[in-house]
Amino acid sequence: MSLSDLIPSLRTSLPPQRLCAEIWPASTRHTGHGAISVGGVDLATLAEQHGTPAYVIDEDEVRSHCREYGSAFGNGHVVYAAKALTSRAVLRWVKEEGLGLSVYSEGQLSVAAAVGFPAERIVLHGDAKTPADLQAALDYGVGRVVIESASEVTRLAAIATRKQKVLIRVLPSHDALFDGVAGLPAPNDCDRFGVAAPSTAFDDLVKRIVAQPKLELVGLDCYVGSQISRFGGYERAIQRLVAVAGQLARTSGILVREINIGGGHAAPAVDGESPFAVAAFAGRARAVLGLACERQGVPEPELVVTPGRAVVARAGVALYRVVAVRREPEGTQLVAIDGGLSDNPRPALYGARYTAVLLGRAGTGPAVSSTIVGRHDEAGDVLARSVPLPADLRPGDLLAAPGAGAYHLPLASNYNLVGRPPLIAVRDGAARVVVRRETIDDVLCRDVDLA
Repeated sequence: MSLSDLIPSLRTSLPPQRLCAEIWPASTRHTGHGAISVGGVDLATLAEQHGTPAYVIDEDEVRSHCREYGSAFGNGHVVYAAKALTSRAVLRWVKEEGLGLSVYSEGQLSVAAAVGFPAERIVLHGDAKTPADLQAALDYGVGRVVIESASEVTRLAAIATRKQKVLIRVLPSHDALFDGVAGLPAPNDCDRFGVAAPSTAFDDLVKRIVAQPKLELVGLDCYVGSQISRFGGYERAIQRLVAVAGQLARTSGILVREINIGGGHAAPAVDGESPFAVAAFAGRARAVLGLACERQGVPEPELVVTPGRAVVARAGVALYRVVAVRREPEGTQLVAIDGGLSDNPRPALYGARYTAVLLGRAGTGPAVSSTIVGRHDEAGDVLARSVPLPADLRPGDLLAAPGAGAYHLPLASNYNLVGRPPLIAVRDGAARVVVRRETIDDVLCRDVDLA
């Protein structure tokens, strides 16, 4: 029995739930009686107006992270990974803050084109670029194309009508780059395209590129991993890429003018996880680059990073409504929500961790360990475990889950024919829908069998 049970008058004066500053947008505020606002907009009001599930994105938070990276590395050296979250609004913010853009498909490029994203600031990535991807990139005039297989050289050269700058994706050595560094390592070489270096395959790829008059090899690209909070793997990646650059200079006379060490910088989603120290990393990376180039006797190339999650994850909050609650004999509770696997498959895919808080009213019971499950009748449809939620949680309550800005909307599906949620941007007390909710009519209009 809690103190509020013994003295009912205390129920209205219980302290609000603590919100971890590292995982919520900086604009998040408790406004009394369980109310929470982001960007000056009450989240419970948004849920009532737009329904649930819904994604809320704080525009100022996204812009703030863009500026943080731009200040640390220089805007010309930061390329936002569109795969983390793509919409016209988000890409417009990124463009206005001076960052570049990494796209992975004709579709993402079309969104960039819709907001007039400068072509020279766009990089095309991807293991399996389709002919349509390559053609769209050349038609738009993207600044860089990252070559990840020998066949791309032939296909790109065959359709190029002007000089196209390219980079080579160099596969990481897991033994050398990822020894004990916290995070998710890049996939094994056997699972991903790119080329190991030094190697005969790398030398052959360089020769293929140099032999094509419409292609210009300007740099090297790599990907170390995801959710990395320490610098060691990146430092070793820089040293390795510079060693490759040194070899190219000595054997082929090719000067590497830029290296892209990717993204994967950690963005906390639960209390206790560490954020990525962007400014400290930038200083350390430049120092490592300078020393490595001095040892190799080559000019310093431009150092480029490609953050995605670290720019948008903390800016997002997902809103859900509780559908059912089951109290267990040992005191825990099972909470079912109106979303789950279809709007956030990351816990099922990668074991990603999330948390949530009660929204719109103050809980009057003690916090109990809760497991939040989705609506899709799948064993892996678990949004979060061991979440402290009030014991008086009931159907109809609202929950807010922070850290929902990255890889939620992009990975969302209409599994079980559940419509994908809207994306609602907030700023300075105003809210606007920037991606509308997917409706049943949207789903049915693709099902063309009318017989």
